Amino acid sequence: MASRSSRTIYVGNLPLDVKEWEIEDLFYKYGHILDIELKLPSRPPGFCFVEFEDPLDAEDAIRGRDGYNFDGCRIRVELAHGGRGQSSRHDYGGGSSRGGRGRFSVSHRSEFRVVVRGLPSSASWQDLKDHMRKAGDVCFAEVHQDGDGAMGIVDYTNYDDMKYAIRKLDDSEFRNPFARAYIRVNCYEAGPRRG
Repeated sequence: MASRSSRTIYVGNLPLDVKEWEIEDLFYKYGHILDIELKLPSRPPGFCFVEFEDPLDAEDAIRGRDGYNFDGCRIRVELAHGGRGQSSRHDYGGGSSRGGRGRFSVSHRSEFRVVVRGLPSSASWQDLKDHMRKAGDVCFAEVHQDGDGAMGIVDYTNYDDMKYAIRKLDDSEFRNPFARAYIRVNCYEAGPRRG
């Protein structure tokens, strides 16, 4: 097995209110995560270590996320250079928990919500969130089975991103490892509208 240092990345310049599930959300698509060790000092910036099962996944994560704008901070991602203490171990693969597949979707909601129809039944909330991020800052995503396919609800952090998502991503091609489909994106209407 590869050495731990070749599988572990350092993620720097994080906001101090970052949550472990947000780190998992940033990096899950690069490969199986074995451990996340979050370090939040009393003064910014925060940082963390993410350990992957495979060193190639760690390299992909560095290429994909170094310089990424996370919550207004340009994060720094590089290979970790030792100096790690013992941490509590978490298995981020499979397994079920109270939340099932939506285990890390305990995000904050907003009023800037769109509904996404025409998703393939294999779509996960992570797939949906990745697709909808092309239009702006997503703070929540969920997927519901809907007849022979699925529908999604996506919340943006601001009105402009929500409007841009409706303009840019309506009738766009959604794809995940199992399927692809053209989706419809509309403003979410919670109830009857008043003039």
